[in-house]
Amino acid sequence: MFVDQAKVFVKGGDGGNGAVSFRREKYVPLGGPAGGDGGRGGDVVFVVDEGLRTLVDFKYQRHFKAPRGEHGRNKAQHGAGAEDLIVRVPPGTTVVDDDTGEVIADLVEHGQRAVIAKGGRGGRGNMRFSTPANPAPHISENGEPGQERYITLELKVMADVGLVGYPSVGKSTLLSSVTAAKPKIAEYHFTTITPNLGVVDLGERSFVMADLPGLIEGAHQGVGLGLQFLRHVERTRLIVHVIDMAGVDGRDPYEDYIQINKELKLYNLRLEERHQIVAANKMDLPEAKENLKRFKEKLPDVTVFEISAATRQGVRELMYAVADLLDTLPDKLTVEEVAEVEERVVFRAEKEPDPFFITKEEDVFVVSGEKIEKLVRMTNLNSYDSVQRFARMMRNMGVDDALRKHGARDKDTVRIGDFEFEFVE
Repeated sequence: MFVDQAKVFVKGGDGGNGAVSFRREKYVPLGGPAGGDGGRGGDVVFVVDEGLRTLVDFKYQRHFKAPRGEHGRNKAQHGAGAEDLIVRVPPGTTVVDDDTGEVIADLVEHGQRAVIAKGGRGGRGNMRFSTPANPAPHISENGEPGQERYITLELKVMADVGLVGYPSVGKSTLLSSVTAAKPKIAEYHFTTITPNLGVVDLGERSFVMADLPGLIEGAHQGVGLGLQFLRHVERTRLIVHVIDMAGVDGRDPYEDYIQINKELKLYNLRLEERHQIVAANKMDLPEAKENLKRFKEKLPDVTVFEISAATRQGVRELMYAVADLLDTLPDKLTVEEVAEVEERVVFRAEKEPDPFFITKEEDVFVVSGEKIEKLVRMTNLNSYDSVQRFARMMRNMGVDDALRKHGARDKDTVRIGDFEFEFVE
């Protein structure tokens, strides 16, 4: 089964919790705090495996969660960091954040790695909070939560050459005539519904050729199998544009050429710049000669190779021309640009550059924001000293002042994440 798109959930491992502990050895008076830190949570790491050719594994497993770090222990023992979760993907996989549309990673080479969801750091034990003013703190942190996100995986076939053209122009026949591939060939449109790969062996030189699903008008908007086709043609170094020069289906070869190139341009402007070779197929049929003459009159600057995939006429010359052109092209193409997305600031506190915003749901004031919500999750709410520390940090971030500006009064309910408390003037 060929699967070229999948939506999955990934989550980095949570950090281990810090410990609250004190030294109690005999003959060690006033031993002091000895609670160790928690270990780091594991990352979710995608690694390219050239032995894979499809995303079918992600059809059956859609959740990937890295293990959490070990908790800290007494006697200043730090918890062990967790192992990373390794997820293997085929070459040509693009990872896109489902919420932002950001391209997280573009994985094309065997062994290439990308961290898709980072694990959280371990929480600090009480030995980290010891000060001259408070030499025996009962404060510890919970582990930082791991990053979580929904992502979309898109597989774009890695091939040197991509065969493009309208349905039934002879792309599959051409592939079968020059490689050992056995694509389905039949006398109806869209016989090819998934890419077929084959290796063209010319003795000292060889290259990978892909027969891709056919294009029709409107393909860049998803008409027919357009999006499935266009996703894969992005990866090819060279395009071989196959045209039914005999016009078997009653179409004009010139119009076919113009329309296909228009669809390539509308989908991705870079495809317009991709090197292209025109293969005039079905030249063994009587109507082809006249159509080729008119085609060359309208496009005198386009080099056309006359072939017949069925009889293999001119096919060898075409393959050598393809190999010669590939020798002059770069081995790698940069298609996706992996860029960081700027953080959206909704409400900026005066004393702290980290954003948070406040809304009111019925009688409850809801404080939201990445840092403030993470702070709640990392606070040990079972410890009085930890809760007091959390209150001080909230005050320093400007949350108290912001709540007052939004109308909060004494004993009003405030919610941050899953934690609710009463506001105190």
